[in-house]
Amino acid sequence: MPRLTIDTIPVEVPAGTTVLEAARKVGIVIPHFCYHPALGSVGACRVCAVKLLEGPVKGIQMSCMLPARDGMVVSTVDEEAQAMRRHVIEWLMLNHPHDCPVCDEGGECLLQDFTVAGGHGIRRYQGTKRTHSNQFLGPHIEHEMNRCIQCYRCARFYQEVAGGSDFGVMGSASRVYFGRFRDGELESPFSGNLVDICPTGVFTDKTARFRARYWDYEMAPSVCPHCSLGCNTVPAARYRELLKVMARRNDAVNGWFICDQGRFGNGAVNDPARPRAPRVGGKEASWDDALDRLLLRVGELYDLHGAGCLAVVGSPRLPLEAAVLLPRLAELLGARFLSYFVTTEESARHTTAVSLLNEVRVASPSDVRKADCIAIVDCDLMEEGPLLALAVRQAWLQGAPLFLVGKHAPLAQAKAIGVEAVQLDIPEEVPFGIYDRPVIICGTRHSTPATIARIMKSGTPPICLLSGPNACGAALLASQYEAVPLAEAIASGQVKGVLGIEADIPAELLEGVPFVAAMDWLPNSSTEKADIILPTTSWVEMDGTFVNAEGRGQRFRRVMQPGVPIRGLDPALHPPRAHRTLPPGSGIRPAWQVIAALLERLGDEPASEPLRGEWEPLRMLDPEGPGMIILNNAIGTQSRQNTGNVP
Repeated sequence: MPRLTIDTIPVEVPAGTTVLEAARKVGIVIPHFCYHPALGSVGACRVCAVKLLEGPVKGIQMSCMLPARDGMVVSTVDEEAQAMRRHVIEWLMLNHPHDCPVCDEGGECLLQDFTVAGGHGIRRYQGTKRTHSNQFLGPHIEHEMNRCIQCYRCARFYQEVAGGSDFGVMGSASRVYFGRFRDGELESPFSGNLVDICPTGVFTDKTARFRARYWDYEMAPSVCPHCSLGCNTVPAARYRELLKVMARRNDAVNGWFICDQGRFGNGAVNDPARPRAPRVGGKEASWDDALDRLLLRVGELYDLHGAGCLAVVGSPRLPLEAAVLLPRLAELLGARFLSYFVTTEESARHTTAVSLLNEVRVASPSDVRKADCIAIVDCDLMEEGPLLALAVRQAWLQGAPLFLVGKHAPLAQAKAIGVEAVQLDIPEEVPFGIYDRPVIICGTRHSTPATIARIMKSGTPPICLLSGPNACGAALLASQYEAVPLAEAIASGQVKGVLGIEADIPAELLEGVPFVAAMDWLPNSSTEKADIILPTTSWVEMDGTFVNAEGRGQRFRRVMQPGVPIRGLDPALHPPRAHRTLPPGSGIRPAWQVIAALLERLGDEPASEPLRGEWEPLRMLDPEGPGMIILNNAIGTQSRQNTGNVP
C-alpha cells in the first residue's frame, strides 16, 4: 500500500487511490467539480490542483488524476497551487449569472463552497456574458444552463451510469451545451439523479422550486417505501409538507443513486384527502371514542355472528414495529384469522422466497454490480426494483452478459438502461457454470412458488424481489404465526369483519363483509368502505424499520411532524382564527402506537417500544449505517452485520 505525505500528514492508502481521495481520508478536502466517487476522474474542471514536492513528477498536478505512490510529498496549501485553483475558479465564474439569491441550489452548492474556499471573492471580468436558452426537461427537473461550469458530471451519469441516450453534451470550447436535441421530458427512469449529481444549480428539483433553502429543511435518514430494495434516502420537508427526496449513499444497497419513482412519487404524503382524524360512521371522533367504539363493534360482531369472525390484516408496506404487534392484537381481540398478504398466490410466493433466505447465499445489489453473468427471470426491474437495473448496467459495462428469461422479463427493461440482452425461455438455458460470479434475479409478481424455490436452490446467488418495503418482515411473521391469506379467510365464509392495518385490500373482497375498520394514512378501498377509520402516520412522520428483499433490516427516522401542510389548509383555518398548541391534522399516530393503545384497552401491558426480545437488535441499528442482515427467522445472537461501506 502506498505511503505518502499530504500537508505534512502521513497517510497509507490502497493501490490505485488518487491523491484527492487520499487527502479526504485525512480530512483534507481538495476543491473539485468533475470528480465524483461514483463516476471517477476525468480531469475536466482543473480545480483540484496540488503541488507535488516529491514524487515521479514535480510541480502542479491535478489530484483527481494523480495515483498515490510511495514517497510522494504533496502540498495543497502551496502558494502556486492555491493561485492555480483561484484562477481556475475565476475562469469558471466568468459567464456565471451570480444568481445565488434566486437559485434553488443555494446552501447546498459545491460551486458556492469552493468559490469561497478558493479565495475568489472579487469579480474582475466586465465583459459580455455568454448566455444559453434553457430547455423544458419534463415536470420534475428545472434547467438553467447559464449556471453550467462544464464539469460533465450530468452527461457522464446520464449516458455511462444510467444508459440514457436522449441527453448529452453538444458544442465546443466555451459554447458547450448540456441538454437534449429538442425540448421534451427526459426518458431515463433515473434522470432525477441529475439534481443530486450537479455541483451547481443547472438541474434543480422543479417540484420543490422556490419553496425553501437547504437550512430550512427538516431532514433525516430514511428508506424508500416504493419497492423491496430498501434504497436509502434523505427526505426534505418544511411546514409539514414533504418537498423533495434526495439519494443517500449506502454502498451495500443503492450506492449513490435512487430511481425517479422513489424521488418524485411521494405526493400521497401531502394529499389533502389523507385521513387526518379518527372517524366513526363518517363523522369525526376523538381517539378515545374511536378506539372504544372499535372494541364495542367487535363485541357486537361476535354476538351477532359468533366468536372469532374477525380478520386482522397487515401488509408488505406496514413497518415492522406494527407488524410484530399484529399477532398479539389478533389474539386479544379473539380474531380467528391473521393475514399479512391478500391472495394465496402472493402469500405462497413470499413465504417460499423468504424461508429460503437462510439456506442460500443471497446476492446483494453490490454483488450484482460485480457479477460476471446476470439472469433476470420473469421479472421487470423497471416495475419491481428499478435501482437494481443500474447495478445490472454496471456489471454489463464490465463485460457481464445479461439473459432475460421467461415471457415476463421484457426486453424493454434492457433498452431502458441501454444494454444488450439475450432472451431465453427457461433458467436452465443460462450457462452459469462457465462464470465465476453469476447472479440470478427473480420476482414474486409472476413466478410460481415452485419456480422461486428452484431458483433459490439453483446454486447461483439469487435476489428475489418482493412486493413491498417490509414484505420480507411480513413473510417472516406470516410463517412464524401461521397467518392465512385474506382471500382464503374470506372464501371460508367465516369472516364477518375486517380490521385492515395499512393494508391494500381490493374492493371486491370487502363487498360481502358487514364490518370494516381501517388504520391507514392512504385513502384506498379499505378507508372508503370502513365504518371506523383510525389515521396513521406515513413513513416520513415516524421512526420505523423495514426489512428489504435481501433480509436487511434498516431503520428510518422521522423527518417531519404530522399535520396538514400550510399549502393544503382550508382558508378558514389559516391564518388560525383561534389559538392552538398543535397544528391541524397533527393528531395522527404511528400504526404501532394505535395498536398498542388497543392492546392496553384489552388488558395488555403498555408498550413503549414494539421491537423487543428477538427483534431488539434492529431497534439499536444506526439509521445511517448499512443495516443488518437477519438470519434464521430470528435475530439477536444469530445476526451478522453486513460489511457495506457507508462513510
